[in-house]
Amino acid sequence: MAVKIRLRRLGAKKAPFYRVVVADSRYPRDGRFIEEIGTYNPLTDPATVNIDAELAKKWIANGAQPTDTVKALLKKQGIL
Repeated sequence: MAVKIRLRRLGAKKAPFYRVVVADSRYPRDGRFIEEIGTYNPLTDPATVNIDAELAKKWIANGAQPTDTVKALLKKQGIL
């Protein structure tokens, strides 16, 4: 099972809101997920990022691969 840490899109058209989730890479972007570890709102100025550092580190230690966007968010938060 290839586990990824990625964004799950919510919100209205042209008003995105994202949840940072841990999901099997075979599932669709907004489909089933294993665990929610945070949120990301790009519409606020500056963008609001809330990620549970403990959960993110646990999943990365267990082999979950963050996507490029999530990796940038984790670096910005000082988790990676």
